[in-house]
Amino acid sequence: MDGMEAMRAGFGPLLAQTARQWRRAVDRALEPFGLTEATWLPLIHLARAPVALRQKQLAAALLLDNSAVVRLLDLLEAQGLIERREEASDRRAKAILLTDAGREMVEMVEVAALRVREEALAGVSAEDMAVVMRVLAQVLDHFMPREAEPAAEGRA
Repeated sequence: MDGMEAMRAGFGPLLAQTARQWRRAVDRALEPFGLTEATWLPLIHLARAPVALRQKQLAAALLLDNSAVVRLLDLLEAQGLIERREEASDRRAKAILLTDAGREMVEMVEVAALRVREEALAGVSAEDMAVVMRVLAQVLDHFMPREAEPAAEGRA
């Protein structure tokens, strides 16, 4: 196996291990707030969404099934971090909104996550960061679903 093959073979495991360690570090930083990745990640998605999300949209964003999201939302609602409101246009649909306590929690999560990020990336140069971001975006793009391209009409 040449050098390039060895690097390619090690890419997936290194990426997975890095992601696990990153999540663990953030989880440790959020432990004092009683949050884990399962509970802080939905809060971040809700806070960053340009409009209120429905349960199905949040499930898709988190790559979870609806039943898992229902249990998660029940927990967050019991903690007073979110509320579900009927939408005026469709009373069956419920918008998921952060409460004031939820917004405060998101601010604490953002501060803790920033601290982890700054510590982890302290020795990484801007040039290296640009390369990593470009490579990860290219790999992610490979896995993203493709829209069907319109058929070329009138072409032979």
